[in-house]
Amino acid sequence: MKTIQGVLWDNDGVLVNTEQLFYESNRDLLLPYGIDLTPKQFFDWFLDNNYGAWHVLLGQGHDIELVERLRAERTVLFAQRLRLARQLAMPGVKQVLAALRPHVAMGVVTSAYEQHFRISHAATDLLQHFDFVLTREMYGDSKPAPDGYQLGLQRLGLAAADCVAVEDSPRGLRAANAAGLECIVVRNQMNRHHAFDDAFCVVDSNAELGEVLASFVPGMTRSQGQLEAFL
Repeated sequence: MKTIQGVLWDNDGVLVNTEQLFYESNRDLLLPYGIDLTPKQFFDWFLDNNYGAWHVLLGQGHDIELVERLRAERTVLFAQRLRLARQLAMPGVKQVLAALRPHVAMGVVTSAYEQHFRISHAATDLLQHFDFVLTREMYGDSKPAPDGYQLGLQRLGLAAADCVAVEDSPRGLRAANAAGLECIVVRNQMNRHHAFDDAFCVVDSNAELGEVLASFVPGMTRSQGQLEAFL
């Protein structure tokens, strides 16, 4: 049976419920240019293929200067919406982290920039459970490249075979797999229709995620009461 010593966590859509806000920020900035970004387009372009919707603007004949200006405006708009959000922690994730914390090392590997990451966690009380956080500024190429997860494994001081990743996007899954990590995918509103064929497993809730992770950690069993907080 597989056992683990470390867990590397994605952030947006896994720890915090921020992807809808990011989608809305992109949609609202693109609407004046005749681009009505749908949730499926957002998932396919941003969370799967990792190229955003800027190709549509460029295809309309707009120049790169407009793209750069809209990127900057999105940074500000997304930060504003994060500040206005009251509760961003995903339901049940705090209990999963608290139960795992005494048993395994944990870090965050996110494509979010530090500014947005810190705002999103201003009131979550989740960061106490992690040994480190790697935001987008801290590693080379973004997901689906493995750079972030490779650095995360270095920071843990563990082999990929002794760890798992927790993700919610196709590009995050590919990044984890490319770093040699088995990956658990958590379902949410954005990804509920995607197959995730290359995942170790796909779970529908944090309660189920907690059970799967606990099964990898010696001594963490339901009979010993370790999972009561998940249910």
